[in-house]
Amino acid sequence: QVQLVESGGGLVQAGGSLRLSCAASGLTFSSYTMGWFRQAPGKERKFVGAISWIDGITYYTDSVKGRFTTSRDNAENTVYLQMNSLKPEDTAVYYCAASVKGNGYYDYWGQGTQVTVSS
Repeated sequence: QVQLVESGGGLVQAGGSLRLSCAASGLTFSSYTMGWFRQAPGKERKFVGAISWIDGITYYTDSVKGRFTTSRDNAENTVYLQMNSLKPEDTAVYYCAASVKGNGYYDYWGQGTQVTVSS
């Protein structure tokens, strides 16, 4: 049974930082592209960033470039999202997801962790 469990969310002031973690089990973690998504209240879930399983290349949506960094530790089956210079508009539930093909379709999803940025 595949499980993705996010942690590290919370309340932070604008300009602050948070580090999200996503621990994976039940899959060959090193063979999956890992992605981060977020969903703000009343809005659709949107792509934030991803890290390829092949070469570790990272991808980000424009609004977080230069502020967010995703990384992975294949030995620990964990992917991270370091979020710096947080803004109130970053407030959302953040989800990690796993893609075996790395083609933008994600096979497995976590339950999400709330990030709230106060102004």
